[in-house]
Amino acid sequence: MPSVTDELVCSAKGCTAAALHRIEWNNPKIHTPDRRKTWLACEEHEQSLRRFLDARGFYKETLPLEG
Repeated sequence: MPSVTDELVCSAKGCTAAALHRIEWNNPKIHTPDRRKTWLACEEHEQSLRRFLDARGFYKETLPLEG
């Protein structure tokens, strides 16, 4: 868990931008329906990360990253 002084960054490979969104997902083959995994996303990568997860049936929802 990051400390309050750590900046939360986008989960996209190689991206160092500040995260603005939480992308909630789960893999139904290995997670219970109520389990949620989280990827962080900047504005630029939210759509591509969401599409990646949605294509696999993993995407649940995108929420704002609340500071």
